[in-house]
Amino acid sequence: MKEKGIFSGISRNVLLLGVVSFFNDLSSEMIMPVLPLFIESLGGGQMSLGVVGGIRDSISSILNIFSGYWAGRTGRKKIFVFSGYFTSAVFKFLLGLSNTFRTAVLFSSLERVGKGLRTAPRDAIIAESMHQRKGAGFGIHRAMDTFGAMLGSISVFIMLQYFALKFEAIILISAALSFISLVPLIFVKEDPTKKEERKLWSGMKNFPSSLKAFILVSSVFALANFNYMFFVARSKEFFKDRLSLTMPVLLYVLYNITAAVLSAPLGFLSDRIGKQKVILFGYFIFAAVCFGFIYSKTLGVFIILFILYGVFIASVDSTQRAFIADLSGPELKSSALGVYHTFCGLMALPASLIAGLLGRYNPQYTFIYGFVLGLICVFLLLVIFPRLTISKKQS
Repeated sequence: MKEKGIFSGISRNVLLLGVVSFFNDLSSEMIMPVLPLFIESLGGGQMSLGVVGGIRDSISSILNIFSGYWAGRTGRKKIFVFSGYFTSAVFKFLLGLSNTFRTAVLFSSLERVGKGLRTAPRDAIIAESMHQRKGAGFGIHRAMDTFGAMLGSISVFIMLQYFALKFEAIILISAALSFISLVPLIFVKEDPTKKEERKLWSGMKNFPSSLKAFILVSSVFALANFNYMFFVARSKEFFKDRLSLTMPVLLYVLYNITAAVLSAPLGFLSDRIGKQKVILFGYFIFAAVCFGFIYSKTLGVFIILFILYGVFIASVDSTQRAFIADLSGPELKSSALGVYHTFCGLMALPASLIAGLLGRYNPQYTFIYGFVLGLICVFLLLVIFPRLTISKKQS
């Protein structure tokens, strides 16, 4: 990008895309806590919830690689980003109008089409806008969308607790915010980039060996990184009466605050000491959190564990994307990010299914699984793939 950075060298594009993600995540986090309750209120059962979860993960994962590929082929990324956010806003609105659980399942599933369209091209724009400081760019973006998510979870709690709004009203308010998120996108400026002339699947053969290795490691870790709702559900078991509803929500907000506050600093740190070190730290923290959940039973311990869970999110999420961008180089960035999101997304579904299956026998088994596989990923990144470390000049 030829565009001159603003605010201490942070690109204007990064800030604009951060604002977009702020409003979109504010919108999404107003829906996520009430979506299963909404579907159940319309007559849907556990099977309906399983279908929603499976389809939502699959759609966004599969589309990620195609959107990344086509953005690279055309050299145009902004149109995919805009289409993705617009698609999500439309289906959120239709979800709010649903009056049967079947239409709610359909529209909530199709809403993830938008995420699949926008994620890889958006990440490529961020990487291109921050040539020498990708960690900082992704960290700031992650911080802004996490702040939006944090406010969204707080907002839905207030709407239900103090205003007794119906699910439909909350979802329609969320849809309005999602449409508002489109406005800053108008001002994102994209310079034409070199087109990636290659076939969809054969292009992966041209990935550097270090890139292939890290995609493998991050995919294994995605298999360990089951859905955050398992942590929330586990904490609920140790509170009684009204606290069993309010405390898990407040702990969830605490984790969001921690991730939001630390995302940018850890992004800056990854540019200074190396992204692999920050990712390694995040993997270890995840294993430690899972170990803590095996034995935790008190509020004080849960507070510490949810704070550490926020540290893990801030360490890994944006830094892995920045590391992928470094390892891929400019001509493969869009497709590499698409492949990364797709592989990790495809692992997310079996990760939660395995965690759920283990939890049926004993909730502790879920966290033993996360702890063991998390440590395996620490070993993989630390011992088996030392070549993933790249020079500061490359990053």
